[in-house]
Amino acid sequence: MRLLHPAAAELDDVALEKLYATDRSVPRLRMNFVASVDGGVSVDGLSAGLQSPADKRVFKLLRGWCDGLVVAAGTALAEDYGPVTLDAERRARREAAGLAPTPTLVVVSGSLSIPPDHASLVRAPVRPIVVTGPDAPADRRRAIEEVADVVDDVDFVAALHARGLSQLLCEGGPRLFASLTAADDVDEICLTISPQLAGGGPGRISAGPHSPDPRSLALAHVVEDEGVLLLRYCRPSLLH
Repeated sequence: MRLLHPAAAELDDVALEKLYATDRSVPRLRMNFVASVDGGVSVDGLSAGLQSPADKRVFKLLRGWCDGLVVAAGTALAEDYGPVTLDAERRARREAAGLAPTPTLVVVSGSLSIPPDHASLVRAPVRPIVVTGPDAPADRRRAIEEVADVVDDVDFVAALHARGLSQLLCEGGPRLFASLTAADDVDEICLTISPQLAGGGPGRISAGPHSPDPRSLALAHVVEDEGVLLLRYCRPSLLH
């Protein structure tokens, strides 16, 4: 892997970790997505067809240092999410840094469509959190409360930060990304561009109402590996 911006350099594991490191004293929500050159977000309905060894390497790195892993229920179901687990070395490194051994899974589901016996919930190494709204069916809410903490969806990012989940990583989906953007909750975007043409079809990394006031981000870095580009953008105030 090669760093192209801000200065060209070869990247070993230590350098790559440093490149994606954050100031943990500043709460943030980081998005992570992969897309094709022509804007596709999936192949046959899944993101796996766009992933590469470099993308998977960064995917694992980002998960390894977050406090909370946020995902929409639809994405968790479509991508067949299991429990969030890390290898022994990563858990030990987290504990040495004063972090919980594994991140907390946070599933966002307005309708509570995710089954309470879903593997990502019942097999989670730490009690997960489900974010939902007041219109969620009461019976589903009671069932979910047996296996997860339930958080109201109004300003839930601030609520998660208040719980001590300072560094949040969101893996989608597109509608959740759009709602977080509309709420001005997105602090950083890690976007992998796969050198593929996925062709026509629905879907982009963000799907929702057009924003009348687009917000500018600062380019933190560009990494290249065998034609794959790994881009990192953040609020200008967070650029380091």
